[in-house]
Amino acid sequence: MVNLLTSGLLTLIGLALAIGGVWLIAVGGSWYYALAGIAFLVMGFLSFKRKPVVLPLYAAFLVASLAWAMWEVGFDWWQLAPRGGLTVLIGLWLLTPWFRKTLDHAQGQHDAHGAPRRSFVLEGSIVLAVIVAVYSMMNTPNETDGALRTDAVVEQPNLGGTVPEGEWHQYGRTPYGQRYSPLDQITPENVANLEQAWVYQTGDVKREDDVPETTYQVTPLKVGDTLYLCTPHSWAIAIDAKTGQEKWKFDPGIPQNPDRQHQTCRGVTYYKDPATTSSGPCTARVYLPTSDARLIALDADTGEICPSFGDEGTVHLEKNMPYNPAGYYYSTSPPVAADGKIIIGGAVNDNYSVKSQSGVIRAFDIDTGELIWNWDSGNPEQTEPIAEGQTYTTNSPNSWSVSSADEDLGMIYVPLGNKVPDQLGMNRDENVEKYASSIVALSLETGQVQWVRQTVHHDLWDMDVPAQPALLDINDADGNPVPALVGPTKQGDIYVLDRRTGEPIIPVKEVPAPGGAIPEDYTAPTQPVSGLTFMPEPLTGRDMWGLTLFDQMACRIAFHQLKYDGRYTPPSLQGTLVYPGNFGTFNWGSVAVDPERQTMFGMPTYLAFTSRLVPREDVPPSGSEKASEMGLNRNEGAPYAVEMGPFLSPVGIPCQAPPWGYVAGADLQTGEIAYKRKNGTVEDMTPLPLPFEVGVPGIGGPILTKSGLAFLGAAVDNYFRAYDAATGKQLWEARLPAGGQSTPMTYTTDDGAQYVLIVAGGHGSIGTKPGDYVIAYKLPE
Repeated sequence: MVNLLTSGLLTLIGLALAIGGVWLIAVGGSWYYALAGIAFLVMGFLSFKRKPVVLPLYAAFLVASLAWAMWEVGFDWWQLAPRGGLTVLIGLWLLTPWFRKTLDHAQGQHDAHGAPRRSFVLEGSIVLAVIVAVYSMMNTPNETDGALRTDAVVEQPNLGGTVPEGEWHQYGRTPYGQRYSPLDQITPENVANLEQAWVYQTGDVKREDDVPETTYQVTPLKVGDTLYLCTPHSWAIAIDAKTGQEKWKFDPGIPQNPDRQHQTCRGVTYYKDPATTSSGPCTARVYLPTSDARLIALDADTGEICPSFGDEGTVHLEKNMPYNPAGYYYSTSPPVAADGKIIIGGAVNDNYSVKSQSGVIRAFDIDTGELIWNWDSGNPEQTEPIAEGQTYTTNSPNSWSVSSADEDLGMIYVPLGNKVPDQLGMNRDENVEKYASSIVALSLETGQVQWVRQTVHHDLWDMDVPAQPALLDINDADGNPVPALVGPTKQGDIYVLDRRTGEPIIPVKEVPAPGGAIPEDYTAPTQPVSGLTFMPEPLTGRDMWGLTLFDQMACRIAFHQLKYDGRYTPPSLQGTLVYPGNFGTFNWGSVAVDPERQTMFGMPTYLAFTSRLVPREDVPPSGSEKASEMGLNRNEGAPYAVEMGPFLSPVGIPCQAPPWGYVAGADLQTGEIAYKRKNGTVEDMTPLPLPFEVGVPGIGGPILTKSGLAFLGAAVDNYFRAYDAATGKQLWEARLPAGGQSTPMTYTTDDGAQYVLIVAGGHGSIGTKPGDYVIAYKLPE
């Protein structure tokens, strides 16, 4: 009976591998799986016939498989495991007394004590496989081990304003967006002692009727003794920075809308005129962007509406838009307070319709809400306030992320996205071709363009510039400070530019790009690449992954069926592999920069996506079961819809091999990447809580401190971590009650204690646990 079950199992494995392997060969892939299938079929026949030769033959097959696996991927445990796991398990079963007895009974052979004879050849091959596995587990082939400088290049760096050391006044702490704090009480030596100081729960939890991408991405501000934050449903809240006790809460009463693509708020904006010494209602304000396209001014002390701003406290962002923005447009990110203005962009629902709202950037008087200027990338010359009855340009590139400002230079630096549909480049005018997927410097006074740096030409991949640019001064070869801008991108390039002119400090070159767009469209012949880049190597068949040989083989088949010629392979009807995917190597979490050491810390993520163009005549009706199954981006009004998403195996894990996420450090003077270390575990990605350090994707941002620490949540496991910023080595972690897909911050209170704070609320699109937690940590008394 045992040999029948064994032969049946071997035959089934052989058939699956042989059939799939032939398919893989037909699409241009590896021959191994077909050959392995034949080998398993032979072993199944020999097992059925109870031939002892099955043991040495299987040993030879196992050694050959091990040699093939090492030839493909070297000593990479996570790559070797799916290639060798099944073969080793079968080998172990063939060594069991139950199976070997069936062979001996057939031959009438036993040892002197009646026990089945051993197969030293097969035992040796399994021992060899185990040795390779153990060595591979101790190996880290995908990491770069190095260190950044620890000494300060500049003793008194420009941090971007006069924010007190223990406070955090804007999203990136100052208008420079550095995400750097001059605090140094918590150090690499004592950070392991951090403990939870307090927890506050907002009460704004995910609702049953929420859209799928309900996320809590806020970074609170700290001014005086108060923290200011918003929630996914646009509540504004003030809490005591020392105790976590609520001071006030404002609910703008946002109606639910199923057409809303995102339900999030990344932050509020604080403002108090530095020349004002008086106190009273609304002398200090909190500006709240809401998900029904309003900008509301609140008294920072009480949470009451400031009626002198706009229309009884509200500026209506739908004004002068060409289409009704309900559910399709609002500002997900905090506006910028600079030069007496409150400056705001907005997020447009991706790939819903060509009749989308304008991507206009508007500057309002910060006291009165009067429109001072508007810059519309579809009509870039007209920045004076738009006339009554006039509308902004339909569907012009928008800015959904956070901008930075340099009041001394009189510029605001705006990260721009693309025109809907992202994957279709026909019918774009010269303004779209110039400004889409770029960093644009605008005059704070007039809104006129000062310079533009495009990061993707004729973007067909949703490679918006997603992140707030970070501003700092970088010393040149002669030691002279150069006003610089650091701009992370989805495709992995880090642009280091002179922020006065937009010219590269670290060189940018144009390289040939793949062609082959659909007949109605075209591709740019070249694309820019920065000298500082986290761009991954192109994927190959051997990079495909799985839990077993079977799903790995399926991923290899899928890979060869997709159109893929490297980065910037255009969308296609057959389906295109997009790598890095539009999730981004970097996203809205940006990077943190150290203006003293002139280095950066970031979290590059690597996930391939697929996109397939669907002709309009093949698009199922909206709301139909088929439309729901396809998960289409409908692109209403365009000739094609697009079916897109992460490149996943049949069991729902990424088809590409890990690591999928790192922490990394780079020198901003030289452009050299000092280290890349795997970050995060699969503990919250799998049914069993297995804390395997694989290096997982994440979305969120880091901060840096003067003491040489980096803090980061973001990963899809629910942890908050501290790292040595010089080496990337993890020094501390705390378990979070929900996903930590936000950017942390740090501050001190009047007793001198330094706190580190993160919001844990989860992210709907990546499936982390939702919550409403604001958690602060500090050293023991």
